[in-house]
Order: sequence, then C-alpha cells, then structure tokens
Amino acid sequence: MSSSSWSSSNWVIESGDVPHVLAVDDNLIDRKLVEKLLRNSSCKVTTAENGPRALEFLGLTSGEQNTLNERSKVNLVITDYCMPGMTGYELLKKIKESSMMKEVPVVIMSSENIPTRIDK
Repeated sequence: MSSSSWSSSNWVIESGDVPHVLAVDDNLIDRKLVEKLLRNSSCKVTTAENGPRALEFLGLTSGEQNTLNERSKVNLVITDYCMPGMTGYELLKKIKESSMMKEVPVVIMSSENIPTRIDK
C-alpha cells in the first residue's frame, strides 16, 4: 500500500485512509457545523465540547502522556479560541507540550475580531 503525505510533518496517512480531525467547540451548533463540513470533505471527525475533554480523548490528561491508541490518533485539531475553562490557545499549548502530539497541526478559529488575539 503506497502512502501519501498529508502535511509537512513526520506522520503519514495511508492511501485509502481518511484524515481524522478532532473538532473542539463549546457551542453545539458550531461544533455540528464544523463536523458536517469535515464529514462532507471525507474526514473522520471526533468532537469535544471543551479543552479538557479534548485532552482526555488525546490521552493527555493528569499531566501524564498515555500511549495513543487507535481511537485517538488524530491528524488535525480544530478548536474554537473562546471557550470557558480552557481557551483554544491553552489547548494548543498543552498539545504542543506533548512529545506524542506536538507534530499534529492545530487550527484555532474564532468569530471575534480582536487583533491582539489574532497576532498571538
């Protein structure tokens, strides 16, 4: 089976496999919209309603890094910036601190137009 690179990082998606995206948003409507758009683009999608749930799914809770199992291998994380408890930026930092997850791209989205956040 030949492989094709899905991004510039070290991980590869096998031909025939679909990208697995973790979509994180506290707003149910936004989460469902992102999920539908990604599924229509032939992605496997897992959703989480907040940062802590996302970290739990990724096996990054309690300050320990669990070995990634088949269910939690993701190729991309898309997260809302403004969420209660843990912002998307804080989630990004936690993911990038993990040796197992640091190569996974993280996209932060926001409907807010706050230049300092955009620059950050």
